[in-house]
Amino acid sequence: MKKLLSLACFFLFLNACTEIGPEITPITPTEPVDTQTVVRKVLIEELTGVRCVNCPAGTSEILRLQESYGDRLIAVALHAGSFAIPYSDSQEKFQIPETASLLNYLGSPLGYPSAVINRKLFPDERDLQLSRGLWPVFIEQEVNSTAALEIILNSAYDNDTREIRVDVQLSPIVPINQENLKLSVMVVEDLVADVQLTPDGKKADYLHRHNLRDMLTAFNGNPVETPFLPGTSQSRNYFYSLNPDWESSNCYIIAFVHLDGEEKEILQVEQLKITG
Repeated sequence: MKKLLSLACFFLFLNACTEIGPEITPITPTEPVDTQTVVRKVLIEELTGVRCVNCPAGTSEILRLQESYGDRLIAVALHAGSFAIPYSDSQEKFQIPETASLLNYLGSPLGYPSAVINRKLFPDERDLQLSRGLWPVFIEQEVNSTAALEIILNSAYDNDTREIRVDVQLSPIVPINQENLKLSVMVVEDLVADVQLTPDGKKADYLHRHNLRDMLTAFNGNPVETPFLPGTSQSRNYFYSLNPDWESSNCYIIAFVHLDGEEKEILQVEQLKITG
């Protein structure tokens, strides 16, 4: 009887986490951030699809850039649009509601490969989508800019239950007064073998990289309280059940703070590998 009661309480706890969303800690005083230790990181959101013959070249370019910048360049692949419709022999469904929403949110590219860098509209560009030849220039520019805040990510993962707790702490370096400040948290899986159209034809065991699998927030983020001033911090705690079909050792959490309005610029991004 005690065992049944414990199980009931456990499942009630999980359901409650799903219903109430993240635990939110209001703005609290903290020690000022040591600006010398905060590294500016950049998010590149790659628009892709299993039917996109040119997209593997875009992925290769991102991997090449990551070799140069290391963990300062964080990538996520958004499978969305007509190129992302699975083949009849596809085993994976990379296209999810969040990727479709993000495609509308960030704007459709004129051609592929295409990517969005820090969701920033750069001078002389018409929209957020950038062709492959522009990526190195704007990534270099963003890497050398100053971070507006520090993001600290921690997680606790249970290999048996596949339950994960994600803790996100935000601490500003400069005053942030925009009312439309948001936090987005993504679950990404790397190295997923499945069908992809390539210049040499369909490849059944193509390794799909840094794929968006789910989001712990709304697709356009959840509100962060402002004004947000140096010497204070805010925290969010998320609870999530990792899909049993995903390889946990290839999964990551990506968290970033960004604007959500006419301007969508990402102020800082961080990534954490899920480990048991």
